[in-house]
This record gives sequence, structure tokens and C-alpha cells, in this order.
Amino acid sequence: MLPYLGYFAAIFIGISLGIMGGGGSILTVPVLVYLLSVSPVLSTAYSLFVVGSTSLVGATSYFRRGLVSVPTAAVFLLPSLVAVFLTRNVLLPAVPPELFTVGHLVFTKDQLVLVAFALLMVCAAYAMIRRAGPEPAESAAGPGALNYPLVLTIGLVVGTLTSFVGAGEGFLILPALVLFARLPMPRAVGTSLAIIAANSLISFLGDLSAGMPIDWPFLLRFLVFALVGIGLGTYLARFIPGATLKPAFGWFTLAMGGFILVREVVLPK
Repeated sequence: MLPYLGYFAAIFIGISLGIMGGGGSILTVPVLVYLLSVSPVLSTAYSLFVVGSTSLVGATSYFRRGLVSVPTAAVFLLPSLVAVFLTRNVLLPAVPPELFTVGHLVFTKDQLVLVAFALLMVCAAYAMIRRAGPEPAESAAGPGALNYPLVLTIGLVVGTLTSFVGAGEGFLILPALVLFARLPMPRAVGTSLAIIAANSLISFLGDLSAGMPIDWPFLLRFLVFALVGIGLGTYLARFIPGATLKPAFGWFTLAMGGFILVREVVLPK
């Protein structure tokens, strides 16, 4: 029963990516871990591939409609890719399998990944639940009007999150694109998908080069369901504004983040 729920959740992940330019990707690791019994660290690699591939498909659809700002995406990607390389090749491998012991409980690397993911889900939920202000007008100055120090900082944070937990960067990129790049929401969604695709797939290629074992039949099967979802999502985005769904999705994400924290910290195995 749980595997069927996992594949159904993959469709939901794709739909939310297509409509909101993010959001659903933050559920990929919990779905893989709790519904499909994949180890947390391996789940981050699988999530990078699934989120990157589905985002690439979604970004291609937006690009064909002229809704991807390539110069703005490039400005965000440069610092982000540096963080991706350092996190996936230096930081994550340096974390020991067992971090510390409290009584008879051992806090492991897998638990660290899940707790970090849960905290990220809580932050993402807050960003989606809070009432957004009016959408700013697009800046005629384009990427030259960007606040470069702020964009560099956000890019570093986005790359680190992408690599360490496998997803979760959409809730940071979208507000930055709207507020600091002054992109209208449809163009911000398309540009966000392009950034997520590049970050995620490059991180996954790093895992492949490091020799991480990949169950390709399983991963491709999961991807097919997610691709069906993003196809539906990009179509529905023409009729359903992402802002309409974000609060409800935010509450669901908050509940999932709380469940993971309780499962891994309060009631560990």
C-alpha cells in the first residue's frame, strides 16, 4: 500500500512544481524515506534527480512561452553552483555516520539530514502560509537592477540547501526573484524552475561521479509519475494562480515537518 501512496505523492510533487515553481519538491525526501523505504542520504540524491528532471521539463515549457529570464537565472546560479560543489563534495562526506550519543540513543547522519529537512519544511511552510503583498512591477533595468550582495548570499544559501537536503530552495528563490529581480509571478516561476533544475542535476551528477549506488529502474519509475504531475501542473498554472494554493500547501508542509521532528527527535527508533 505504501509504495502506491509514494508514487501517487510523486504526481502531487510534480503538480505543485508546475503551478508554484517549488513547494512540492520539499516533500520528495519524506516520500522516499517514509513511503518508499529509501535511506535518507540516498533519498537526497534521488530527490536531486527527480526534482531536477521535473523542473527542467517545467522550465522548458515556461521558456517556450518566454517566461524564463535567462540573465537573472545566470546571476543566481553562479554562487549557487559554488555552494553545490562544496556542500556535496566536502561538507556532506565529512559528516560522520554517528554524531553523538545521549544515553542509549545514537544521533546519526541520517537523522541529521531528516531533522535539517524538517526545519527547512517549517521555514518553507511559514513562507507559504503568510499573506503575500502586492506583486511588484517588472523592472525595466533587468538583471542590472539586482541587489548583487543579497543575490550572492541567497545563491550560496540556495546551493547549500539544494545539496544538503536534496530540495527546498524554491521558497527562497521565488520571493527573491519577485522582490529583488522584480519579475512578475509567471516569469519568476519559470526562472525558479530553471535555477532549481540546474542546481539539482549538477548536484546529482556529483553524486554519480562519487560512486553513489543508484537503483535506476526504481528512480526512473518514480520520475515518470512526477513528470505526469508537472505536465498537469504547468497546464493548470494557466487557470489556477499558485498564490491561491500556497497557504493550504503551507499548512500541509508544516504538519509534515512536525511529524518528521517528532519521529526523529522525540520518538526515535
